[in-house]
Amino acid sequence: MDIPAEEIQQLEILCKHLYESSDPVQRAEAEKTLVNFQNSPDSLVRCQMLLERAHSSYSQLLATTTLTKLISRPAQVITLQQRIQIRNYILSYMARAKLDTYVVQALTTLFARVTKLGWFDSDKDEFIFRNVITDVSNFLQGAVEHCTIGVQILGALTSEMNQVSESDANRSLTKHRKIASSFRDQQLFEIFRLCCTMLKTTLESGMKSMGFEDPLQLALVNHLLRLGHNCLTFDFIGTSTDESSDDLCTVQIPTNWRPAFLDFSTLQLFFDLYHTLPSTLSPMALSCLVQIASVRRSLFSNAERAKFLTHLVNGVKYILQNPHGLSDANNYHEFCRLLARLKSNYQLGELVLVDSYPEAIQLIAKFTIDSLRQMLQVAPNSIHYLLSLWQRMVASVPYVKATEPHMLETYTPEVTRAYITSRIDSVAVCIREANEDPLDDTAMVTQQLEQLSVIGRCEYQKTCGLIVQLFDQAAQTYQDLLQRRSPTPVDLAIQEGQLAWLAYIIGSAIGGRVSFNSNEDYDSMDGELVCRVLQLMQLTDSRLSQGGCERLELAFLSFFEQFRKIYVGDQVQKASKVYRRLSEVLGLTDETMVLSVFIRKIITNLKYWSRCEQILSKTLSLLNDLSVGYNSVRKLVKLEEVQFMLNNHTGEHFPFLGLNQNVNDLRFRTVFYTALGRLLMVDLGEDEDKFHSFMVPLTTSMEAVGQVLANTETPLFRAEEAKWSVVGLARDLRGIIFAFNTRSAYIMFFDWVYPAYTPILQRAIELWYHDPHVTTPVLKLMAELAQNRGQRLQFDVCSPNGVLLFREASKMICSYGSRILSVDLPKAQLYSHKLKGISVSFLMLKAALCGNYVNFGVFRLYGDEALDNVLNCFVKLLLSIPISDLMDYPKLSQTYYVLLECVAQDHMNFLASLDPNMFLYILSSISEGLSAIGKIGINDTMVCAGCCATLDHIITYLFKQCTLKRNSSNLTFLFEKLKCAEVRPKRHDKKMPRLIALPPNNDRVLQTVEQHPEILQQMLATVINIVMFEDCRNQWSMSRPLLGLILLNEEYFGRLRESLIRSQPEKQEAMAQWFDNLMEGIERNLLTKNRDRFTQNLAVFRRDINESLKPNLPSVTNSVSDMMC
Repeated sequence: MDIPAEEIQQLEILCKHLYESSDPVQRAEAEKTLVNFQNSPDSLVRCQMLLERAHSSYSQLLATTTLTKLISRPAQVITLQQRIQIRNYILSYMARAKLDTYVVQALTTLFARVTKLGWFDSDKDEFIFRNVITDVSNFLQGAVEHCTIGVQILGALTSEMNQVSESDANRSLTKHRKIASSFRDQQLFEIFRLCCTMLKTTLESGMKSMGFEDPLQLALVNHLLRLGHNCLTFDFIGTSTDESSDDLCTVQIPTNWRPAFLDFSTLQLFFDLYHTLPSTLSPMALSCLVQIASVRRSLFSNAERAKFLTHLVNGVKYILQNPHGLSDANNYHEFCRLLARLKSNYQLGELVLVDSYPEAIQLIAKFTIDSLRQMLQVAPNSIHYLLSLWQRMVASVPYVKATEPHMLETYTPEVTRAYITSRIDSVAVCIREANEDPLDDTAMVTQQLEQLSVIGRCEYQKTCGLIVQLFDQAAQTYQDLLQRRSPTPVDLAIQEGQLAWLAYIIGSAIGGRVSFNSNEDYDSMDGELVCRVLQLMQLTDSRLSQGGCERLELAFLSFFEQFRKIYVGDQVQKASKVYRRLSEVLGLTDETMVLSVFIRKIITNLKYWSRCEQILSKTLSLLNDLSVGYNSVRKLVKLEEVQFMLNNHTGEHFPFLGLNQNVNDLRFRTVFYTALGRLLMVDLGEDEDKFHSFMVPLTTSMEAVGQVLANTETPLFRAEEAKWSVVGLARDLRGIIFAFNTRSAYIMFFDWVYPAYTPILQRAIELWYHDPHVTTPVLKLMAELAQNRGQRLQFDVCSPNGVLLFREASKMICSYGSRILSVDLPKAQLYSHKLKGISVSFLMLKAALCGNYVNFGVFRLYGDEALDNVLNCFVKLLLSIPISDLMDYPKLSQTYYVLLECVAQDHMNFLASLDPNMFLYILSSISEGLSAIGKIGINDTMVCAGCCATLDHIITYLFKQCTLKRNSSNLTFLFEKLKCAEVRPKRHDKKMPRLIALPPNNDRVLQTVEQHPEILQQMLATVINIVMFEDCRNQWSMSRPLLGLILLNEEYFGRLRESLIRSQPEKQEAMAQWFDNLMEGIERNLLTKNRDRFTQNLAVFRRDINESLKPNLPSVTNSVSDMMC
């Protein structure tokens, strides 16, 4: 096929419009036309012609990216010869054409993708796609430009083999790992050695010419370094670690790579490259050194490891002695990473044995101290690695057995001092120069203080002495400022910022106690620090009516949290010297008195800081944590402050409980009432008077809202006020019922809320069904009420409360569901305004159906339609949701599949009575859930287990109905024969079977499945594929429906079996035997004994399949075992 010259010109013009035009209409038109070109049936041939004849780089890029998309599509049928032709054409095209950089990059990506997808394909017994190094050698032997292209090809291939691309996401991940493992064993080490050889050659030629000034040579070195980095960062054992945790990982180099690392010239090569290359390239050399420093320990013997570590430390020391390159930010960052790897991969006992350790640790300490003093100019990520190094070294001190001194007691206090003083000094700079305040970055501060908590515990007396000195100075200056008539706001802000840092640091110092075997002297030092923070807090609290400092309050809360973890609770020694010092200075003699300080601070914050979300959130979090402990909560309830909270939880005393429209404030109310509910539960027992006394404020509010809602049709109805009152009450009540986890407390709450106040909740749903601010908290309240947590819903035998509760839940779901179905929303609001409410409704229904407090048979027995109504509403809601949305929103999919499992288990007759289209939709959703499990991003065990269990219930039901139908047909035929033979069975003949008639609904569901056999067949194929080829983490769950699927689709299973056997030409006999073994001893029934035998057979079948696929990669097993030794 030939493309007319006019069409090529038109394509080039369109490409230019797409990439260069500033007119959005013109770009959109160009994009639309080019998409049609990409999707045309003959796009493969047209792309090759376009590459050959186009003059524009944009056209070349279009053709290349289109080809990449074509070969990546699973459904695209491209023959082996076509793929070989594409591969060879790419190589010849790049060898002869002068191309722009981005076109070369796209072409190398295309070559890598073709090579990866065809890795196991052979042509005339030759794995044609594996001849990579041979094909690339022609480029490497050419001029610098061609050599660079060859290196780019190898780099793109190494990267492609290591990453899970979009095309792999639509295929088997197991196949991706097999390809990657084969490439690792057959090609990767040779590529790495080739890369190192070329780097040595380039380095030597560059040093001879006194520098790297040729841009072509610099480009070559750049791609060589990237290739080396790709090799060293390869996922050697298939762990697929998250890049964010990269610095905690060991590089699992295969054993056959040992020569490259025992030859220390490889390590020295990258040090030399760092010192020689310009700052644009040297960071990549350091990045390679980071990976080399992380090579697994077991690759070396003890002696070899010591030599390797010596060379590594000497290289680091030389960089510190010649730090000119570290002025570059990228070099600095990579070097900090390299320092962190010294301790993450090697033991402190090994480091101290290095001859140059004393000099190296001195230089590292100086480098760290200088960096900490310049923290405002240094990236926080770089500081993280430095602190990580010292944190790990200090944590290792108790385990060092070497006699050589580690010298940490000399340098660590200086590091601690540098960090603390730099933070204190930064406050004035940030305020006066209006810079960004580090305290605003809560995550960074928390992380650094966690590291400091360990570092500061080395020579702890020096740390405490420094903190006390700095704190006393800052506190005295702050007090002097407050005593002035009009202190300067800037000076006041500086002192408050410094005190905030010191309060954070004191909290972290106390929190570090768990990392060490602390002695009493250290506890006494902690007491000194605690006294100062509490005294400062008393001073600031006394001035809250005049205003306060938000940062300082957050620091106090951080301090309280650390103190609570260490010195409050069941594990604390009551004779701790902390309490002795607190008793001497502040009169706080025991834990109870300290808890009273906690509660007073919580009450103060709730009163004065109700409009600061961050303080309110952390304060309530502290209250919530205190309410969970076993012993501490019993001490808390005896405090007057706690009794005050239990008796006065109103907006008058706690402003955030007042009427407001701040959604976050309303969310905090649930946390507050959960904590109060736990405190109330301690001494509540069956005391109804105490319960009703606690509920008085809520009762008053409910009565008021009820009166307002009773007048909705009158002009006096205040809609907004009523709405936000309902929202607040729903959140309050949800917190209380969540805390009430005993039978007696739950019954008291239920008797309070039903039937007096549930109509108010129902009315709120009817009025504001379209507003998620109302529906979400009200539905969640009812869902929590229906939860049988801890078997708390155990009503008396004569009590109808279980049925009444279910009827209320059914009524609310139906009321909400019938109304929300009529609401049309844009995609952006679909989840928040509709699907979220439906998801909570599903959660409520699941809780009600699975709570075991309702006998559902009584509903149909007495003509109560509550059960049928809510199940029909569930189906209507489900049908309103596209299956794609079910999978796109994880919370929705989880609640749906768990609910569907419950319905299929106990209400299968209802599912069987559904309209065929509804039943097919449910089967399709199960199939989609099973298919999505193996894809990237959807690997939820709950969804998988729900799909498998639901499918098992449905398949079991269908199998039983088929059996009954078959028996019924046989009996009908028998009776017809008896009639023809004029034989009459006797009435007393008990051996004569009775004729069984199938209900119409059951017959209909069987007809539906028979008319659409592809649904069950697709699910059978999906489950078989997951079991055989995927990372099947729910093998037992998969086995339960699989047997029923096989028995219902025996003919299709036979065809599927033959297809799978034919797909393994070298193992057909073995594969046939494994399938025979799978069904060996399996009877045609779904009894438990038969199922268990099939599950055992399936485990053996899966093991045999997995082991059979390994011979394709002969060295994988040995390599992995070597790496793990």
